[in-house]
Amino acid sequence: MKIDIWSDVACPFCFIGKRHLEAALEKFPQRDEVEVTWHSFELDPGAQTDYKENQYELLAKKYGMSIEQAKENTERVEASGAAAGITFDFDKVIPTNTFNAHRLIQLAAKHGKQNEVEELLFSAMFTEGKHIGRVETLEAIAASAGLDTAGVFESDAYTAEVRADQKEAQAIGIRGVPFFVFDRKYAVSGAQPVNVFEQTLQKVWEESRPADVAPGGVCEDGVCKPE
Repeated sequence: MKIDIWSDVACPFCFIGKRHLEAALEKFPQRDEVEVTWHSFELDPGAQTDYKENQYELLAKKYGMSIEQAKENTERVEASGAAAGITFDFDKVIPTNTFNAHRLIQLAAKHGKQNEVEELLFSAMFTEGKHIGRVETLEAIAASAGLDTAGVFESDAYTAEVRADQKEAQAIGIRGVPFFVFDRKYAVSGAQPVNVFEQTLQKVWEESRPADVAPGGVCEDGVCKPE
């Protein structure tokens, strides 16, 4: 079974969705026969590398709310993350452009370390308060995963791969992330509960075998929306 995931490391729901899928796979008897591929999706392609405003100020400005309301919203996300075993710390989050982070993920894919690097980037962004828009941060993350980034960020390496993922997302009609596609047949949109992933895994697996299974659907809650 193949699972394709469109995601942005600046999306907290993508981190939660990753955890929920992993929890479902832990219970899935055929988990060793599942291949997961991460695809690039920039929520805000025009984002700056550095901002004067913090995360709360940018959220307040974007959604026309107060700073306190922005903090309340992130507190709800923190609670959802805690239930999934994630320690979110939005006080530390440094908003930035994620294009180079996506190029690093594409490099990791070439070496079979995509999932590991996704985890490192999510943790760096949402737990450790690292600036993942800066090349030196990405190089350190790559090194911790055993990857050599020599010449990558000084060139347009892996830009085509990022753009190809984004083009495919447009063709499929993906409007928000996380977005999970199972065997190119079933879609799960958003950080759905673990049981939704469990049911989808079972349904897709049974359908790939000589058995009749009712058609699946698309779920649509807990989605990060792009600019």
